Amino acid sequence: MSVPAAPQTHLPRGIPVLLLLLMALNTTLACQQMRHRDDTFAWDSLKILKTMAPTPPLPCQHRQPPFLFPDILHHVKQPQQAATIARHILHNLFAILSKHSIPKHWDIKAWHDLLNNLHHYIQHLEHCMPANRMLIKTQGPRNIVLSINKYFRHIQDFLHTHSHSACAWDHVRLEARACFQHVDTLIRRMK
Repeated sequence: MSVPAAPQTHLPRGIPVLLLLLMALNTTLACQQMRHRDDTFAWDSLKILKTMAPTPPLPCQHRQPPFLFPDILHHVKQPQQAATIARHILHNLFAILSKHSIPKHWDIKAWHDLLNNLHHYIQHLEHCMPANRMLIKTQGPRNIVLSINKYFRHIQDFLHTHSHSACAWDHVRLEARACFQHVDTLIRRMK
């Protein structure tokens, strides 16, 4: 006995196009709703960072001046460049802060909140302002990316050299604070 064939349904020709348009509209609306987050992201992150990483319980024996953040902001002119560089800074910051060897006196809940805040904003930048590879290939922005990579490599080396001590993490906290201030400037240039 043969099983009756299931009726096949065919979508009208315009439905796939309509679905694509609806997805694009949904993306646009989601990105428009996130615009208010652009104004508060850096400030919210700084508040969480302050809660997460108070100064070490004991004064640090070795005080090192802050790492020199690359002088990049005057090279970034276009909103797409600003978004690309902000995303790159945040991605590197996320990589450092997501290490599992943070000091014991840091607030774990605030640490998770900060990582979530970073992750969501990085996704927002990737989703709403996809990277334009041509902007990175010009000499200026490419040097910016290399400079940022070198800056974060110095921070990672510093943490490793000082065995991820509470004092070393305090320096990282100060650098993260400066990074959020630079990202805030880049966010304003994205508009």
